[in-house]
Amino acid sequence: MEVDKIKHDPSSYVDHDKILHRAKISTGVSPPLAIDVCPLHPEVIMQGLTNCPKCTATLTPLIIHDDESLALKYMLRKFFLAAFFTVPLFIISMEDSLVGGAISSTLGPIWKNSLEFLLAIPVCILAAWPLYTRAIDSFLRKNLNMYSLVGLGVSTLYLFSVMALLFPNIIPSAFRGDDGHVDLYFSVSAVIVTLILLEQVLELKARNQSSNTIKQLQGMYAKTARRVKPDSTDEDIHLSDIKIGDILKVRPSERIPVDGVVRVGRSPVDESMITGRPIPVEKSKGDRVAAATISTTGSLLVKAEKIGATTLLSHMTLMLAQAQKSKGPTQKLADQIAGVLIFTVIFIALLTFALASFLSLTPNMADALVNAVAVLIIAGPSALYLVTPISVRTATSKASQHGILYKNATSLETFKKFTTLVVDITGTLTEGKPKLVTVLNLSNYSDQEFLKYIGSIEKGCEHPLAKAILAGSLERGAVLSPVQRFISLSGKGVKGYVDNTEILIGNAALMNDFGVDFHNYLHEAEKLRARGQTVMFTAFNNIFSGFISVADSIKETTQEAIDTLHEEGVKIIMLTGDSLTTATAIASRLNIDQVIAEISPQEKARQIKEIQNQGGVVAMAANAIIDGDALATADVSIDMGTDRHIAMGINDVTLVKGDLKRIALAREISNSTGHIIQQNIIFACLYNIISVPIAAGVLFQSFELYMGPMTAVIASGLSSLAIIANSLRLKMMSFDDTL
Repeated sequence: MEVDKIKHDPSSYVDHDKILHRAKISTGVSPPLAIDVCPLHPEVIMQGLTNCPKCTATLTPLIIHDDESLALKYMLRKFFLAAFFTVPLFIISMEDSLVGGAISSTLGPIWKNSLEFLLAIPVCILAAWPLYTRAIDSFLRKNLNMYSLVGLGVSTLYLFSVMALLFPNIIPSAFRGDDGHVDLYFSVSAVIVTLILLEQVLELKARNQSSNTIKQLQGMYAKTARRVKPDSTDEDIHLSDIKIGDILKVRPSERIPVDGVVRVGRSPVDESMITGRPIPVEKSKGDRVAAATISTTGSLLVKAEKIGATTLLSHMTLMLAQAQKSKGPTQKLADQIAGVLIFTVIFIALLTFALASFLSLTPNMADALVNAVAVLIIAGPSALYLVTPISVRTATSKASQHGILYKNATSLETFKKFTTLVVDITGTLTEGKPKLVTVLNLSNYSDQEFLKYIGSIEKGCEHPLAKAILAGSLERGAVLSPVQRFISLSGKGVKGYVDNTEILIGNAALMNDFGVDFHNYLHEAEKLRARGQTVMFTAFNNIFSGFISVADSIKETTQEAIDTLHEEGVKIIMLTGDSLTTATAIASRLNIDQVIAEISPQEKARQIKEIQNQGGVVAMAANAIIDGDALATADVSIDMGTDRHIAMGINDVTLVKGDLKRIALAREISNSTGHIIQQNIIFACLYNIISVPIAAGVLFQSFELYMGPMTAVIASGLSSLAIIANSLRLKMMSFDDTL
């Protein structure tokens, strides 16, 4: 069902409050819990569909609703309602121990029982209603769960007590005591409901705490912006009024309202909320900045490029929310175990009632019924359902604070398993900011004209090296010209026509393909490559015209990250389209295990398959756009943060601060999470193996070890709390992230 298509410019800021208000009017839902947006067409606001009607892209949640907070408030109301009536009900039922039977002697047994009945109604009907509805839904859907057992147990005891009070004559003698009296279990039913609701409150509170990072990210946006008008004056505007291309003024200590490019000014920018790096990064003209980051000491003029739901922060929030709501393989296994356990427990409960009744293991069948209910309550597999969710939420939140975004719970769980890491050079081992350093012009044109042809061709290419050549050409005074028939030749270079001149820029393979004689200059090119520079040959009209070289500095943390991964037994392989000389020079400096150079992106994918065929579990870290095929082939794909707006959410892990050390950190978080999940599932299984026989009365004859329904619900709650507490340990763990 389409909620309400918001009519506005696709490039404008998506105002969440306005959309929520419009959606509420059109659907009657307040607040709407499932409104989705197309990442490519933010004006498309839908509900109940999975794909955009314009481009068929998968829709993603527009705004991450505080589902846990809403559910927590609801359950808190139910719990307080239950507790308010359960306390006096418990006192009345335990009057012999607490007040010496004063209530019965004052009111009489009939009025005492009636008072218990009245006090139980708000608890066992109103407060317990969400438990019943979930139980009924589970039976209707034939998907039994913990609520199925709780609903069966509570309703059985409560309805039996109602029948015993209102229609005592229909109760069989087998359910009566020696004096013909029928016990009532109103207080037991109420205590079970109250404790189950308390367990739900504590679980939701833990989930809510583990989702705090999402709330913090959503609260980081600037509330207003300062737009510079054509007459150079500025005005304060709401974020919903910002348009692509607007020039915004950011003063010291202010948050940057959009993703954009610095046009004027210089300032250190605190990006810790995005990258996790505590040290501000110097930004000046031409540098990109992200929404919600803070200009610390200087003023900036920023040109808006991405706004609202299209900003990096929005992408991070959506990706984090989707990861937290996903299920990994361990949780799917736990759900399967829980599904089998449900039917097993119902069978054991029926068997407990039958054996206790017919073998006279209890004074009467009412006590046998209580034993059966205790089995239902204690074996409610809530612990199994909690094996991974809170661990995943806590771990993904922790990782996001360090600029690491897992695609889903499966990515988090399996990330630690790779044995081989495949890397490219640019943007992975290096800073990803290459610069044009050498220009050898052998053509008949001047250096500026030579660079005009080179820069014009490279303007049509998205590769980081092409951008470096373009920037270097412009810095050296080149004036670009239109390009005709631009062709990208994967793994070799580019071809195009400028002013009716055919231009080739690329590697030796490209020159050989077009019969260009360049071999006399190979020696000079090799000297530059030995220094770690990337050399590209050029030809005008199939005549060799010289070469250019681009250099990129290696990231400070690359060596430390490689050493750490080596210590963990990970093999590092470099797959690159660069020359063997350049690749070998860089690999020898960094102690990389193996180098495979001068290959195309398609050949990279084939090389990864060969490694996999030899038994290796391969992770690849690279540019998600250029090496998309190879990343898709790898067992674990890692996007190093390049072109992150396009690729975020496609790969298993996105490193917002593209740094190899984050890979080691992501592996450490994955490993710690795996240990905690294993502990949780072992504890949950042992708990059920031990507790169910005790509740069934197996140990009563030999050891007089017995567990009633109230004790059972306490034990069930404690088991869930133990798993919650163990999962939240991830929040307290510290991970080395000194960048």
